[in-house]
Amino acid sequence: MTAADVLLLGLGAVAVGSALLVVTTKHLVRAGLYLVVCLGAMAGLYLVLTAELVAWVQVLIYVGAVVVLLLFAVMLTRAPIGASDDLDRPGWPAVLVGGGAGLGLAALLIDAFRWTTVDLPEAGTAERLGSEIFGSWVLPFEVLSVLLLAALVGAIVVSRPDIGADR
Repeated sequence: MTAADVLLLGLGAVAVGSALLVVTTKHLVRAGLYLVVCLGAMAGLYLVLTAELVAWVQVLIYVGAVVVLLLFAVMLTRAPIGASDDLDRPGWPAVLVGGGAGLGLAALLIDAFRWTTVDLPEAGTAERLGSEIFGSWVLPFEVLSVLLLAALVGAIVVSRPDIGADR
């Protein structure tokens, strides 16, 4: 077992553990902070796999922007900061649905690939990745930016009772 294997196992355990804490905690802000830990562990996994560009994009986009947007939305909508009783629902339906979906996907992948080998493409470079993103995927990125802007405006409108009220 190499050092890379140990790092992959450790970071994978941190990512899975913090992901479980995200979905099991009753504190909304703590769930956002556990999400930061999970996404940071994913960036560490990318670094171990020598995908530095993807790791930094993970940190900048997901940790730096999406989680901050989530925490601002929580603050703007005056969501409860402490433990919330309305988040205390029975967990067995979620475990049943999640476990069933996981087993179904595992069975599908095992049936689809069996023991075949997959030829990997040549290693990508930042130049090739940039040309692919800004050539073929510009429209989805722009649609996503408009969607995030609409979500931010919606959070502001929801948090301000004076907007749209009769005078």
